[in-house]
Parts: sequence; C-alpha cells; structure tokens
Amino acid sequence: MTRPTRRRFLAGVGAAGLAGLAGCAGFSTTTYSAEPPLVEDRPNAVYIPSHVEGMEMVGMGMAGDARVAVTYSYPHRFWTVEQDGTEFVTQQVDVRDDDAAHLMATVWDPETGVVLPNTGLSMEIRNDDGLVSQEVVYPMLSQQMGFHYGANFPLDGNDVYDVTVSVGAPNVKRFGSLGNRFTEAATATVSFDYREGARNEIDYTVFEAGRRGQRDAVAPMSMDMMPVGQVPDSVSGTALGEATVGDLVLRGYVVTNERFADDSYLVVTAATPYNDLVVPGMALSARVPGDGRAAFAGRLDPALDPDLGFHYGAPVSGGAVQDTELTVEIPPQVARHEGYETAFLETGTVTFSA
Repeated sequence: MTRPTRRRFLAGVGAAGLAGLAGCAGFSTTTYSAEPPLVEDRPNAVYIPSHVEGMEMVGMGMAGDARVAVTYSYPHRFWTVEQDGTEFVTQQVDVRDDDAAHLMATVWDPETGVVLPNTGLSMEIRNDDGLVSQEVVYPMLSQQMGFHYGANFPLDGNDVYDVTVSVGAPNVKRFGSLGNRFTEAATATVSFDYREGARNEIDYTVFEAGRRGQRDAVAPMSMDMMPVGQVPDSVSGTALGEATVGDLVLRGYVVTNERFADDSYLVVTAATPYNDLVVPGMALSARVPGDGRAAFAGRLDPALDPDLGFHYGAPVSGGAVQDTELTVEIPPQVARHEGYETAFLETGTVTFSA
C-alpha cells in the first residue's frame, strides 16, 4: 500500500493542543507534508522539539484490574535505547511507507490513578478480513503524554478495526491496596473507526526556530479521562535530597509505614525535569552508611504504591541516611519521543544532598 501524502493542518490549535502547549509560545502555522527536520545541535538534555502533535481517543476498556486507553496520532519518528560498548545511545526509528498511525496505550489503576509501567504490552489489529498487524509495543516517554506504550502501525485504509491490547502483569513489587492487583495478564479490545481525512485534521504544530532546541519541555496535555504519570509533590517521610544524572531528577526519602513491614523503606523517585513525569526502566542501586558496615547496599526494586506511585525502593534499618549514595547502573531503557532522545543516557554515582 502506498501511503498518500499527509496534509498537516497547523492553524487553529484545538482544545487538546492548547492544553498541551500551555506556557509554550512561538509556533508557526505552515502546512507540511513530512516531519520537519530535527533540531540542529541538540543538547544532551531535555529540549523543546521541532514540533508537537495532538492526538485523538480511540477507546477505553478494562484489562483485568487495569484500565486501558488507546489513542492515536500521525505516524512519527521515535528513538529506542541501545548499548554500544560501555555507552548507551539512541537509535532513530523512522516512519515506514505503509505506516498509517501512531497508536498509543496508557495503562493505569482506576482506583488510585497510578500509571503502570513494566507490564509488557502488545497490540493486535484486525478487520473483517482478518489480522492486519500485531506488535509488541514499546514502553515510551513523551513530553505531552509522559510514560505510555506506543508504535507506528500500518492499516488497510479507511476501515473499522478491532484493536486488542494485551497487558502483562507488571514485573514490580506492589504495596498497600495494589498488593493483590494486576497479578495476571489480561486483554481489552476497542473499536477503531480509522479515516485518513480525520487523522489529517489532528493538530500539528511546528515551533519557530527561536523556540525549538531550547532546554525546556512542552507541558503535558491536560486529560480528564486518563492520568499523566507524575512523581508525587510530597512524600510523608524523611527527605534525603535531590540529585541529577544525565538530566534525570532523582529524589530520595525514607518512609516508615506498616505496609513496608518493620523496616524503614528507602524510596527513590525518578522524574523528568520541568514536568516531573515518571521515568521507569532503570537499574538503580544504593548504599546507606551504617555503624561499622552499611545499613543497606544493593539494588533498588521497581515498585508500585498507592501514595508513592511508581518508584524504586528497598527496606533499610538504621544508618546515616543523609549520606546515602545512589548509582544509576543502567539508564532508562524506554523509547523516547523527540525532545527526550538526547537525555537520560548517563550512568554514575551521586550522593543525596538536602
């Protein structure tokens, strides 16, 4: 199938686009038939991308205990993370000739609003003729949506499709009300009435040269129907301080609560700068000093908690927690939309400072 030339309508940003562009001025209203060039001399940090796209809801459903929302937009480039020797680099994934849409899935706990990473997610697309496409979908970060799952998909033209989302059980520890939830894989199916003309009316905004490439980020979309995963504004416990590795914002806390058993619980949240979006997919370790020997030294586990959301943690007992060292052993292994692809690639050790 040859993909028709896409019209990109940039004038008249709609409600979703306005919400996503809050606080970001400087965009053009020129029509494009292809993605604009990448920003030259991109910083090794979070930056304003060349453009932003709106999105449209496909549908929502329940996959076991989890709520799933499927949305779509134009097919677009994104980046995966690979290891090159001792370094981590991103590899650009370009739009294929037959790609018709970028499909996205957001998965969360409907009772707490906690977004669920580490699930393993795939999509199967069918029409009346049978299977159209099937893929394991990338865990992804975007400035407008935060953490989600997404990929470009080919479609057989204008048609009504059944999109089945398969959600695996999150490979993380769970606490509190989340302790016995999301223990089994489940599916949700939504109907996708795809029309190329409707897709071409989705907002598409190109930033002017003076705006794109700046060290900043587009504000997340304001979406009443589904959450944007963010780290908590405050945590009830002892704050250890904040540190940054490769533009990744790491905050440490020690929390005492019966849901974490008898020990104190070391919590580390990992977030993007500017908007505090949750960043999963890392390997973190910590060392908490003690009297004569470390109170804790080892890997922090990815975990879900109704108050802390997604975080990294481990039980600790005693020790001078204010001198806690944190090591990023493996940076986030999640795909990235434009504006994040040059950030969050470093490893290293930092000491929390209040």
